[in-house]
Amino acid sequence: MQCQTVLPGTECTFWGKQGCIFSEGSCQTIVEDCEGCDRIVDSTIGRVCSAYPAPMKKWSSGICNFATHVKVEIKTEELKINPLKASKKAAGKK
Repeated sequence: MQCQTVLPGTECTFWGKQGCIFSEGSCQTIVEDCEGCDRIVDSTIGRVCSAYPAPMKKWSSGICNFATHVKVEIKTEELKINPLKASKKAAGKK
């Protein structure tokens, strides 16, 4: 349904027939960690996240999974393969 309070006319998953069904009753403004994200929109109460109504809760447990400005580095460890075992395994596949 469409939001009627913070972002009038915008599709919102937290808007129901009784109004905003989010536990706080309305979206909250962004936190400092959100700066630079593509999901930030200007609303009647200030700058809010278009993906989630409580940005502080998303950042409390680490990196927000909706953040478009944060790049997560995946550490990959190079597996050490015993060359003797690798040659035996390759010879067995023939």
